[in-house]
Amino acid sequence: MAKIHPLADVHSTQIGPSTTVWQFCVVLQGAVIGDHCNINAHCLVENDVIVGDSVTVKCGVYLWDGLRVGDHVFIGPNATFTNDRYPRSKQYPDAFPQTVVEHHASIGAGAVILPGVTIGHHAMVGAGAVVTRDVPPHALVTGNPARLVRYLDPAEAPPPTSPHED
Repeated sequence: MAKIHPLADVHSTQIGPSTTVWQFCVVLQGAVIGDHCNINAHCLVENDVIVGDSVTVKCGVYLWDGLRVGDHVFIGPNATFTNDRYPRSKQYPDAFPQTVVEHHASIGAGAVILPGVTIGHHAMVGAGAVVTRDVPPHALVTGNPARLVRYLDPAEAPPPTSPHED
């Protein structure tokens, strides 16, 4: 049975048995959280969110509707996901864009992830980066807007293009 801190407000019944949810977290009824996850203090997980197994969500992270998180993902403290490109008070889209964080990806502290992007497997987003477009697998991105720095596994990098190719 999941370990739910007595000061957490958890309404979902779909939480892995070895997962821990710490104090002052809110997990809404429709949320799905895998096994062996660690949801640190002061986090919010909305209804249309699926979190895989062995995921770490550090303090102060809000997982909004439309987010899919793969297995073994690390989400650093105060990383921010957004799910509406043009938010207006009391106006809601028919559906929120789906944001995907693929397995084994890491997101640094304070990074901002705009809606509808995919962060590829084994990719790493630097602290404070603002991700405005998809991140390829195994890529390291940093900055605002986030730019590709290098591939963490050179074997996964796309082949170089010739300056004479068009």
